[in-house]
Amino acid sequence: MSSNVRIGIIGSGGIARQHAKAYKNIPGVELVAVADVVPGRAQQFVAAQELEGTLAFEDHRELLELELDGVSVCTPNIAHHRTSIDSLEAGKHVLVEKPLAVTLQQGVEMVQAAKKTGKMLSVGFQPRYDPNMIAVKNLVQSGQLGKVYYVETGGGRRRGMPGGTFIRKELAGAGAIADIGCYSLDMALNALGYPKPLTVSAFTSNHFGTNPLYHKEAEAFVVEDFGVALIRLEGNLTLNFKISWAMHMDTLGATMFLGTDGGLKVTTPNTGSPWNGVWDGGIGSISLFHDDNGQHIEKPIPVQEHQIDRFFEKINDFVRAIREGGAAPIPGEQILINQAIIDGILRSSATGREVDIEIPAV
Repeated sequence: MSSNVRIGIIGSGGIARQHAKAYKNIPGVELVAVADVVPGRAQQFVAAQELEGTLAFEDHRELLELELDGVSVCTPNIAHHRTSIDSLEAGKHVLVEKPLAVTLQQGVEMVQAAKKTGKMLSVGFQPRYDPNMIAVKNLVQSGQLGKVYYVETGGGRRRGMPGGTFIRKELAGAGAIADIGCYSLDMALNALGYPKPLTVSAFTSNHFGTNPLYHKEAEAFVVEDFGVALIRLEGNLTLNFKISWAMHMDTLGATMFLGTDGGLKVTTPNTGSPWNGVWDGGIGSISLFHDDNGQHIEKPIPVQEHQIDRFFEKINDFVRAIREGGAAPIPGEQILINQAIIDGILRSSATGREVDIEIPAV
């Protein structure tokens, strides 16, 4: 095997450009090949990204015949399952973009394939690399809040609805819940140590996406643009989750962790953009609430303003794990819990009742 870390990319859309850019900036990484099922698209990608010497394929299975250490899966959601399993079975480590899969069963099969092959399956949640996100997790885990019993998380864009593959259920599986909601879930669950979900009661709607006044592809819009859910977690803990691609409101509120000894409030950065307001980026403010000798204290926690390249750090961590033979930076088995909650939200919304969440053994 070459001393370089040899990488392939499956899928050549917008997110693949970010992967290619990061790999190009990591010493000792060779971007060997790109595959895309759309005829000619992989070749166009290679040319546009100035990837001299990088091979282009229409069939990802041809790419997987090459000598590669790892693969980035950057396809539409529906293809995460097959391309990831094929890559793992071909002996390649996998970094798959979020969400993990379209269905819970697909996610289970992906994790099972990683265990069977002994290869890494990591999921692309770059907000975890934000130093302020790390600070929030450390605060929650420190015990300063006491026993955390309630968490409220989510986010809303004033106007931020994508189109194309994102609004087609057969390709995306879900809308705002899977696209940006998975970030909100990961932000809260990761801070809590990823407790298992037990039940969920949810509601979803798509009033904005299906209205031509607000979306130019309204006739093709079949996923949800809004969702809310009450999720019961193990340890007598409740998670209130809400997400929206579009709304007549400036915010759906802060993320809050309520504990027996203190509370934590976290807000997203206010950039003024109609696309901001969700946890796919950094943090705007952190405040710790507690009592001190009968006095109610609100303590602002300094936020690191220097912005690191979270996306680069995600890719670099994947490469590091390959080089060191380490565990997946963000393991698929953990994100299976995230996927199970999304699955439960969709089932609950469809049936109009609370549903149990059961995660098959892997």
